[in-house]
Amino acid sequence: MTTFKIMVDTSCDLPEGYMAEHDLDVIPIPFNIDGVQHSGGSWQEISDKDFYKALGSGSMAGTALTNPDTFVQEFTKYAERGEDLLVILLSSGLSGTFQNSVIALDEIKSNYPDCNIYTIDSVNAAGGIGLIVSLAVQKRAEGLSVGEVAAWLEEHKSNCFSLFTVDDLMFLHRGGRLSKVSAVAGSIIGIKPLLNIAPDGTLKLKDKVRGRKGAIKTLVSQMKRSLNPDTALDTVLISHSDCAEDAGELAELVKSTFNVRELHALMMGPVIGAHVGPGTLALFFVADMARGEYEEKFY
Repeated sequence: MTTFKIMVDTSCDLPEGYMAEHDLDVIPIPFNIDGVQHSGGSWQEISDKDFYKALGSGSMAGTALTNPDTFVQEFTKYAERGEDLLVILLSSGLSGTFQNSVIALDEIKSNYPDCNIYTIDSVNAAGGIGLIVSLAVQKRAEGLSVGEVAAWLEEHKSNCFSLFTVDDLMFLHRGGRLSKVSAVAGSIIGIKPLLNIAPDGTLKLKDKVRGRKGAIKTLVSQMKRSLNPDTALDTVLISHSDCAEDAGELAELVKSTFNVRELHALMMGPVIGAHVGPGTLALFFVADMARGEYEEKFY
């Protein structure tokens, strides 16, 4: 039985079928392509393949913040019904959307002081948010209250890792997510950059390897050093921006290297895709150490 609702923004990679099955609500992060605004920020407005084909042909894409008024309108519905709500949003290190939700929630609580609405900064992106949502769904099914699940996520979200490689770092530079120095340094022909979501939720360039196959192997080796040798993984997610063959190769290597119960490869939506461009391949999993510990030990 659903004891509270979970809301997620459209920067996650969760398919509509999963959201419907688990009674999830969605709030849009708007995106634009060649100046045309898609205010719904949803998958239905443009197909993923068409989106990445357009980017590959030179189209320019970007995103906008979900404004406080949108959050106020959505939160008011739950407050008026007395319905508990958990909201899981794109990292505050990558977007101001989470901060706008905090502004909205302060306003809502001034009018509905007894409402049980919690907003979570995922300090993550794309499938990393999807992974955190799946953990929230699991804890809700175990009977935890909205406040208990919110507290559990705050304690454990730093163990949700996001490792990825991109084809062209200039997409991230143009979107303001990476400095020009880092973008140029990682754009040498034949060299593939490896990045992660840092403990503060920002994007960091960590390694450079030769070739796509080298990048895939390094993603798995980075994953391996964050896990204990006997760790059994419940769920691993892979996101890709229209490079399904590479995602399949990464999935096979993960399955042959680790004990994984479920592995899902998902197409990356346009909200994150606008900033990373075509050819991005990302790996998301729950590690045995927090990201801060990982950074201290290996970087």
